[in-house]
Amino acid sequence: MMKRSRRATAVAIGLGMALAATGCAGSSGGGSDNGGRSSGGQVTLTFWENATTGPGAQYFQDAAKDYHALHPNVTIKIQAIQNEDLDGKLQTALNSNSMPDIFLQRGGGKMQAMVDAGQIQPLNLTATDKANASAAAVAGNTIDGQVYAMPTDTQPEGIYYSKNLFQQAGITATPTTIDELEADVAKLKKINVAPIAVGAKDAWPAAHWYYNFALRECSQNTMTSTAKTLKFTDPCWTKAGDDLATFLKVDPFEKGFLTTSSQQGAGSSAGMIANHKAGMELMGTWDPGVIASLTPNQKALPDLGWFPFPAVPGGQGDPGALMGGGGGYSLSKNAPKEAFGFLEFLVTKDQQEAYAKAFDTIPVNSEAQSAVTDSYNISALQAFNKAAYTIQFLDTEYGQNVGNAMNTAVVALMAGQGDAAGIVSATNAAAAKG
Repeated sequence: MMKRSRRATAVAIGLGMALAATGCAGSSGGGSDNGGRSSGGQVTLTFWENATTGPGAQYFQDAAKDYHALHPNVTIKIQAIQNEDLDGKLQTALNSNSMPDIFLQRGGGKMQAMVDAGQIQPLNLTATDKANASAAAVAGNTIDGQVYAMPTDTQPEGIYYSKNLFQQAGITATPTTIDELEADVAKLKKINVAPIAVGAKDAWPAAHWYYNFALRECSQNTMTSTAKTLKFTDPCWTKAGDDLATFLKVDPFEKGFLTTSSQQGAGSSAGMIANHKAGMELMGTWDPGVIASLTPNQKALPDLGWFPFPAVPGGQGDPGALMGGGGGYSLSKNAPKEAFGFLEFLVTKDQQEAYAKAFDTIPVNSEAQSAVTDSYNISALQAFNKAAYTIQFLDTEYGQNVGNAMNTAVVALMAGQGDAAGIVSATNAAAAKG
C-alpha cells in the first residue's frame, strides 16, 4: 500500500503563537486545489470520526447542527466508528472508492499512502485558517508543500497517573528516569494495585512502550531519516527492544495485560485507571476523556496527573523529546467544497474551546487554549512547548504495513515469544514488501 518515497514534512516544534480569528469560517468558496465535485443546492456530507460515546460524540453532533444552522443547505451525516475498527473500515472504503467526504486522518505514512494513491484532496487554507490551526499543527499535515488534513488538536503522549495512588504508595515526585519508574512500580505493588495498565489486546498501546524507548534511544535524525528509507538498521532500534525486555523483568503491567483492551469498558486499561485499579497508563491526550467516561459517575477523574516518558541512560534521543500525534480531518478526492467549509468551522475559536472541553484535550487554536485548565493537560502542554522536537506515533509515521508489523512483533516480545531482534527483523521485512 505504501510507496517507498515518503516526504511528509516533520512536525514543527511548539504550537505557534499566531492569533486566531474568532468569526465563523467556511466562506472561502472552495477547499481544495482540485475543488472536488461541484455542488449546489442541498448537500449531505458523510463524516467519519471515532468518538462513539460521551461528550466527544455529543460535540460532533452539536457541531454538525451548529454548522447546519449557519448553512441550511448543508447536512452532515455522522458515522461514529470505534477507534480500533476505524483504520480497517476506512481502508476498505478507500479501496472500493466509497469514501466518506470527511474522515479522521492519522497522518504520517498512512496519509502519505493516501496522497500517493490520489485518494484525498489538498486543502487550500486561507490565512485565517492557518492562524486558527497554528503553524506547527499545519506543518504536521503537510506533504510537499500541500496541506492534506485540517488539524484539530495536539496529542503529546505521556504517562497518566493517579495522584491518590502515588500518595498512598509514598511516591512524592513523578519519575524522570527509568530507574525511578521501576522503583515506583515496586512501591505501587506494595499497596496491591497494578503499577501500570496496558491494553495489549489492541496491540498498539503495548507497542507505544517500544516507540517511547526508541524515542529515547534513537537520535532525531535516525527517526526522521528512517521515515524516508524504511530501513531499520541503526542499533538503536534493537537497543529500544532490549530496554523494553529489561523493563518487563520488573513485572510492571497488570495480570492478563495481553488480553486487556485499551478503551472498552471498566476492565480496559483506561477503565483500570478510572477505577483506581492501576497507578499509571502510557497514552495520548485523548486518554482523560476516555477515563472520564469509565469512572463510576462518568465524570473526570479528579486526581489524574501526567508526566513525560522518563529518560533512558545513554540514549541518543533528546530526553525532552515527545512522541505524539495530532487529531485532524481529511477530505476524500470527491468531497464537495462544502466539506472544506465544515473543516474551517471546526478550528474557529468557539468550536475549538468546545472541542477541548468535550475531548479533554489541547486545541490547536492558540486563542482557545485558555480552555485548557486541568493540571494534566497543562503539564502536557508545557512539556510540548518545551520539547526539542516531536515524533509522530511510529505506526503512523512509518505507514500501516510497517506499523502493524512492528506492533505485532512488540506484543510477541511482551508475551515472551519474541525478542528485540525480532522486532527489527519483522519491521524490515514489512518495509521490504512495500
